[in-house]
This record gives sequence, C-alpha cells and structure tokens, in this order.
Amino acid sequence: MQALITGGSGFVGRHLERHLLECGDEVVVADIECDVTDVAALRRALAASRPEAIYHLAALAHVGESWKNPSRYLEVNVLGTSNVLEAARELDPTITVLVVSSAEVYGIIAPEELPITEEHRVAPVTPYAASKAAAEQVALQAARGYGQRVSVVRPFNHIGPGQAPAFAVPAFAQRILDAKASGTTELIVGNLTARRDFTDVRDVVAAYRSIVTSAAFGEVFNVASGVDRAIAEVVAALESLAGVQLEHVVDQALLRPSDIPVLRGDATKLRAATGWQPTIAFEQTLADVLVALEA
Repeated sequence: MQALITGGSGFVGRHLERHLLECGDEVVVADIECDVTDVAALRRALAASRPEAIYHLAALAHVGESWKNPSRYLEVNVLGTSNVLEAARELDPTITVLVVSSAEVYGIIAPEELPITEEHRVAPVTPYAASKAAAEQVALQAARGYGQRVSVVRPFNHIGPGQAPAFAVPAFAQRILDAKASGTTELIVGNLTARRDFTDVRDVVAAYRSIVTSAAFGEVFNVASGVDRAIAEVVAALESLAGVQLEHVVDQALLRPSDIPVLRGDATKLRAATGWQPTIAFEQTLADVLVALEA
C-alpha cells in the first residue's frame, strides 16, 4: 500500500513510518515542506506521492500550550484537517484517510462513567480538545456528505521511546535521570493524582494501520489499554527502574487551568473490527523511554 503521513517527522509519525515499512508499505512523509494549512502545498504533495492511504497526524498536540494560543490550534487542527480531506477528495475520492483525534475530546469523566466507549458524549475542556472535536466533525462530514473513505481514531495517552520531554512521562524520566546523575534528592512535579490510560506508541501505530486496512469507514475508534494509572504510579515506576527514590516538590507553574481527573478507554469496538490488541507491557515501555533518553 502506498501511504502518506502528515506530521510524519514527529514522535508518533516516526514510529508509524517504521511500522508501515515493516508491513511492506511504501511510505512518503509530508511534513515541514507541506504545511497542512496550505491547500496548494497539500495538492502538490498528494499529486507527487499518489497515496492509497493518508495517515493525518499533523497537528498542534500539546494540551498545556493550547491555553496560550487557542486560535492557532483551531487553525492547524481544524482547517488543516479540512484541507487534507479536500486535497485527497480532489485527487482521488477513493483514498483512505485516517484522521487522528484524541481521547481528550471526552472531557471530564465521572468515575461511574468509566470505561469510556465511542458512544460517550464529547465535551472538550481544553482548547486542544475543542480543536480535535471540531476536526472530528469535519472528517465525519466528509464521510457522510462526500462519501470519502474516512475514519477517526481517538487515542488515549500514548508513550514510548523518542517522545519529546515537553510531555509528562519523558519529562519525568529526564528529570529523574538528571537527579540521579547530579545526586539531587528532589523531583519537581505537577499534579500527580490525575489518572491516564497509557498505551505504547508502537501498539498505537499498529492500531492505526489495522483501521486503515479494515475498511471501517465513517467510524470512530478508541485506542486504549483499558487500564488507568495515576501519574504518581508512573513516577514511582520510573524511579524504581532508574534506581532512585526522590522527594516530590510541587511546582504551581506545572499545574494546568483545568486537568481531567481520570481517563480510561474501552477499545472493544476496535478489537471487534480489526482484532487489534496491545502487546507491549507498561513496564517495558517505561524502561525503553529511559534507555532512549540515556542514549
């Protein structure tokens, strides 16, 4: 299969490219030279690569940063999605497009509502989540209105080797390694009570390809492990793997204006449609994160 990845030089994109190549696909990465807010640039990229499938990953993805510039998040994440779909439709309406959204669109969830299925109401809290919810509607409208072969995926938190330290798990891992190297006994932290459903990025990209090849168009799929873990548990596991035990000091600057207390997903629909299952143990993922940072 000839595949095009927007945002392919990012954390998930690099893992996706590697997975697709391992599966025998031909892959073109459209990134810096192809701004998704530029329809003409998208048309050129698609005409040159003539993909059978597009994995639309290009987006502004940092939840915390979205509070500072919500308009830019809407421009890139919503208009960018519309542009990708328009360019694909003009080139070849049979191109399969996977639009990557986020479980952040579900918003604040009461414990009795867990686990979250795709039927749960969408109620974004952050500007990032609002932009993703709007992008979903653009994608589903293209499927319903134009008959495009479009699917939407809502990944819950995904982590793994190579993730930028702007995100929580690699940030903690790096600070723990730095503390170990310097002999510091304190670790600066934010909110450790939030609980998240973590999946290894290598399992996540396998899920993406399974959706594209399953021909499940016009559908929304969760990608989740089905297990929620407190950030405090993640930090403790990283400290254990690194061989240190640190005193946690809360930095108010690391606290978000609104933080969702708990997210846990239900990927039953995805498993039924594709047979996908996560295969990499959580502890192995954290160990690989530390190894990558030490390299």
